[in-house]
Amino acid sequence: MSVLPIKLFFDGGCRPNPGKIEGAVVRKGVVHYRHDLGEGDNSDAEWLAAIHALELAAGHGDLDVVLLGDSTVVVTQANGRAPCRSAALKAHRARFAEIALGFDRVRLRHIGRAQNLAGIALARLHPR
Repeated sequence: MSVLPIKLFFDGGCRPNPGKIEGAVVRKGVVHYRHDLGEGDNSDAEWLAAIHALELAAGHGDLDVVLLGDSTVVVTQANGRAPCRSAALKAHRARFAEIALGFDRVRLRHIGRAQNLAGIALARLHPR
């Protein structure tokens, strides 16, 4: 019997940039917000949202996950195709890798902003 991987959409942002960080993760149609992620810039926000996605998946006992996000920086750095150019990004990548050890398989895929359910959920918090 084959078990399908669990898809988790993630997105992070801050207002202003840099500023207070918030993030969202969508797992099985349910939005999980975090409004207490500290201060930082957009890259910090995206990394912290990806980390939150892994923590959420671990809490649910998921073992095979696909993280879907619209941050090229996080997806390429997490997949080892781009270097982390600051100490903060290196620390985020190390934390992500540490959590990922608890899974059978973790994959990250880049998706467009319009397809990112977590980004859509965050945008609804701040209508223009």
